[in-house]
Amino acid sequence: QVQLAESGGGLVQAGGSLRLSCTGSGRTFSSAPVGWFRQTPGKEQEFIAVISESGTTTFYADFAKGRFTISRDNAKNTVYLQMNSLRPEDTAVYSCAGDPSGSWRDRADYAFWGQGTQVTVSS
Repeated sequence: QVQLAESGGGLVQAGGSLRLSCTGSGRTFSSAPVGWFRQTPGKEQEFIAVISESGTTTFYADFAKGRFTISRDNAKNTVYLQMNSLRPEDTAVYSCAGDPSGSWRDRADYAFWGQGTQVTVSS
């Protein structure tokens, strides 16, 4: 079993930056990939990025490339999502998820989820 908790969300102006953290507990957190997703009302969760257990492999959604960076510190059981040049359309609830199977890009691949953290970008 893996428990995940996100932090770092908040209100930021367009063009600003935020760093989200996903802290995990449980023996498998540091030995499994971790992904970030986001969701706005009325829409399905949208894949943002995923990082392998070692941190050497990452994949990004097209909208995230060049603006978002995923990283991890296994000594701290934490995965980060650095978000730069934020836009109002980035406003969403951001969630991390762990221990995926399959493609790692589909929300259905993930076994464990955090509660999410709200990110609001004002124009």
